[in-house]
Amino acid sequence: MDTEATTSAPADTDPAPSSRGFYGCAIAMVVAVVLIALAAAGLSDFEKGLDGDGQMEQPGPDGSSSQPLGAGMTARYEDGLWVTVSAARPEGDGVYRLTVTYENDTDGELHLGRTSLDRPLAVRGGAADEDDTSDYSTSWVNSEQSEDALSPVLPEGESRVVPVLVEPSRKGAPVTVEVTPPHAGYRETAYFELSVG
Repeated sequence: MDTEATTSAPADTDPAPSSRGFYGCAIAMVVAVVLIALAAAGLSDFEKGLDGDGQMEQPGPDGSSSQPLGAGMTARYEDGLWVTVSAARPEGDGVYRLTVTYENDTDGELHLGRTSLDRPLAVRGGAADEDDTSDYSTSWVNSEQSEDALSPVLPEGESRVVPVLVEPSRKGAPVTVEVTPPHAGYRETAYFELSVG
């Protein structure tokens, strides 16, 4: 009896997934995540470059005249300059003391003093959005000394405290401090609104 030997071809089977393929996918995913993070950081830096490093960036009020900062709050400029205005403390005879602190975390020295007709620091009575139309007046008792304190160059990594003495027309009157640090390009004015007394 003749029997034909039948040979059957092996069935096509999928090869078992190799560990090389798994590791290759994992590495590709890690690289993609890193590239996305770098692109996001680059886009953020590009956006800051478009609006300039003289813009403020901080949580809460933006420091504009319609959303002024309060006592003890800090205006943070994108280039690394931080400006903080303290609460007003009584000095006696109706005069109050506050301080304006400049912290230079920029990449160079800063010239904070007056460079043109614009004042880098101004103090006036009334709310920040009133533009000198307030019923309250405030005398800035030591304006010349405050401007003199701003004159020397502020080196990188250092801070300067500028004392300000004010005499409001009445106790409890709002006082606005306007800080416009000079800049080669432009820096936004930071408005601080304080209650004196």
